[in-house]
This record gives sequence, structure tokens and C-alpha cells, in this order.
Amino acid sequence: MARLTVQGLQKYYGKVHALRGIDLDINEGEFCVFVGPSGCGKSTLLRTIAGLEDIDGGSIAFDGEPMAGVPPRARNIAMVFQNYALYPYLNVFENIAFGLRARKFAEAEIRRRVDRAAAMLGIGPLLERLPRELSGGQRQRVAIGRAVVRDARLFLFDEPLSNLDAQLRDGMRAEIKRLHQEIGKTTIYVTHDQIEAMTLADRIVLLKDGVIEQQGAPLELFERPATKFVAGFLGSPQMNFISCRVEDGALRFSDGRALRLPPAKAARLANGRTLTLGIRPEHFSRAGGSARSGQVPLRVTVELVQPTGTRTYATFQLGEAEVSAELPAHTVEAPGTELDLLADLDRAILIDPESERVV
Repeated sequence: MARLTVQGLQKYYGKVHALRGIDLDINEGEFCVFVGPSGCGKSTLLRTIAGLEDIDGGSIAFDGEPMAGVPPRARNIAMVFQNYALYPYLNVFENIAFGLRARKFAEAEIRRRVDRAAAMLGIGPLLERLPRELSGGQRQRVAIGRAVVRDARLFLFDEPLSNLDAQLRDGMRAEIKRLHQEIGKTTIYVTHDQIEAMTLADRIVLLKDGVIEQQGAPLELFERPATKFVAGFLGSPQMNFISCRVEDGALRFSDGRALRLPPAKAARLANGRTLTLGIRPEHFSRAGGSARSGQVPLRVTVELVQPTGTRTYATFQLGEAEVSAELPAHTVEAPGTELDLLADLDRAILIDPESERVV
């Protein structure tokens, strides 16, 4: 296993500043996920760690050993790519064994390692097949098996599930998490899918425009986002953002409606201040019985109903924003229904619209 240290990392592609002074420490055995929108620098960061891209400033070290000038093959890393990169003329056994043969391992050791990896990944019966005879999920297992047989100190995954359908992705996510628990190797995983990030990571590193916007445990970022970008990126469906103004201990919206703030929040906010309220769809509930502390009433007229089976998403207007509430199935059946809801302002966030930082 390896401890990874990145300091002041800079990367340019011509005039494009792809990485802007990245500082990062990844501990031994940690599963760290780089996540963010397309073009944020996550794959570039992974490739610089692998040595597949030169850097223009800063440093990368494994266990305190600088990687400057060390080629990829000498870094002792195992990498799994998005496109599987299998040899079409070799069967599954030989694809997994390829790197071991290149490093002159004994045949008995090759057989032991390949059989163990195949058993871990459930592809033992497929060892004699060619890649063209496999499904997408099976090919990805072979690509992961090729990485597992190496005694690498660092595992790198570059969007490995993006070519799979949703059901296969769910299954492979569980396989990768189980695999990490079993082998315990330091792992870096790149994805644009925030669900993958939340379910796999010990730590999420969320990037935007070549910088780290926020990093931490998945629930830390989800529950305590530092910026509007973080709050909006994590969570499905996305957090609602509604422009408002602080008036006499309440949030007043452009349509005249208001939500009274919990006293602790109201005491910290200046009267007349313009803010953005961020509240997740699951933090609305149907009114009925006594409200918990922080829950405030809101009457709405539903404009759109989206049932998903166990839950229903009801869309309504609040101020100038379209707002989505996640409610139990059959709570509302048709547009035009008036609903009495409770908004949990203890779990909501308030954002400064100029800096876009959570206040």
C-alpha cells in the first residue's frame, strides 16, 4: 500500500490551466474518489499521478518518494480504464496473466494469482473465453482482475463503469467496494457520477475548474457543503435553490410567502439581507400532527407529479423557483392539488448569492 502526497500540482494544456495548485494527501488503504463535472480536471489529476501526463509544477510522492522522472511502469500502480483495454486475441486467463508474464513470473505463481482473482470476481468459468464472447460487465471484471493480480501499491480506476447500463453499474459498484474491503489497497477512483462517489468513497475529492472545491467523508460533504456548487452537485434529485430576503426573522420570497427561521439561524442574519435558500427535496414532508423543531408550514399548489413507485416527486412554485418535494407514494395524484407541507429549515442551508458560499 502507498500513501500519496500531492503538493501545488499544476498542469497546462497550451493556454488551458487544467490543474491549479492541487494539494492532496491520501492515506494508506484509503478509497478516495475524484468527482466533478466534465472538464473539472479529475482524469487529468489521475493521469498525472499515474505518470501518464507530465506536470508543469508542484510534486507527487508515494510514501515520501518523489515521482518526478519516474515512468509509469516503475511506479508500481495498477490502472483500470473506461474502455477495458483487453487484448481481443487472448482468452480471459491470458488477458489477466499478461502483465505477470511480461514480468517473468513462474507459471505456478501466475496460475495461483489468476485463479484467486477470478474467484474473487466470479469469472472462474470464463477463463477460456475470448473478450468478444463476454458481456460488458464480464469484460470489466476481467480488466479489474488484470489489476488485482499485480501486487501494486496503488490502484487507479478511470471511470470504469461509464460504459455499463444502470443495473450492471449497481452490481459492479458493489463488487468494487467488496474487492477493496478484501484487498485493502490504496485506491483512487474517478467518476462524474455522484451516486458512485457517495457509495464507494471513504473520502470524496470534489473538483471544479481545476481546483478542489471541497473534500471529506461523503456524508460530511452532503450534509455540510461549503458552497452552492457542492450542495447542488451531491444529491439526487438536486437540491432546490430559492432566492429570498431576511425580514423580521423569516425568509421572504418574491411571491410574498415567507418561512419563519429557527431562532438560532435568525439571530445570525441581518435584516434585509438577500440570500439563497438551499433545501433538498427529501426535507419536505406532508403536514399532519405536530411539527418537529425547525419544521415550518408551507401551502403549495402542485404543478407536476412524478411517481417513481415508492416515492412521488411533487413540483411547485416558490418565489421565482420551481421546487421539488420528495413525498411518499400516493401523497398527491394530480397537478392542481393543494398541499400543506412542512419545510425542515434546520436541515436547509443559506447561501450568499455573490460568493456562493454557505453562510
